[in-house]
Amino acid sequence: MIGASVKIDGQITSEENLVIEGSVKGSITAKNSEVLVGKSGVLKANIVAKIVRIEGTINGDITGGENVIITKTGNVQGNIQSPRVSLEDGAKFKGSIEMDPSDKSVTELPVSGSSNVKAHRPGSAADAQAS
Repeated sequence: MIGASVKIDGQITSEENLVIEGSVKGSITAKNSEVLVGKSGVLKANIVAKIVRIEGTINGDITGGENVIITKTGNVQGNIQSPRVSLEDGAKFKGSIEMDPSDKSVTELPVSGSSNVKAHRPGSAADAQAS
């Protein structure tokens, strides 16, 4: 845990879960662990972690191996890359989100079926009633 009165300027690398309530400027890498930015956490840093949960403020890019969660108290300015991203009601976010193209839920979406769409066009039903 990085307490609320702790300020770090540099690079953090961890193999354990991190809870950040203080100030970090630089980068955080915890590829196999979770990083939680608490409500009092203020980061000007890029984060790479398995799971990233933001309750505080981040100015930087986030890469989540599994999931990135921005809670209702979270404020993020930067780009997010992760297979799953959650923004709770009230979360503040400015940037871009890129979902991992290897995520099965994305690749399994149907790409055809245009004939189905044409059969249910609202204009077609109106034309049939007018005849």
